[in-house]
Amino acid sequence: MVKIRLQREGKKKAPFYHIVVADSRSPRDGRIIEQIGTYDPMTEPSTIVLNKELLEKWIKNGAKPTDTVKALIEKA
Repeated sequence: MVKIRLQREGKKKAPFYHIVVADSRSPRDGRIIEQIGTYDPMTEPSTIVLNKELLEKWIKNGAKPTDTVKALIEKA
C-alpha cells in the first residue's frame, strides 16, 4: 500500500521533514516514490509547503495520508 508520510531530515534537535509518497513497507527514511512538500516545525509559525496538484493526484490514485500528514494538510 502507498502512504503519504513524513521523512525526517535535519540535525539533532533541529528537525525538518519532507512530505513524501512511499510504500508502507519501506523504512521511515528509506526509499520514496515522490516528494510532494516540506514541513518545518522550527519556525514560528511552522512552515508547510505542499504541491496540491501532486497531492490530489496521489490521493486519487489510492495513497493514504498518515494521521500527522492529514492534520498538516488541513492546516495548510
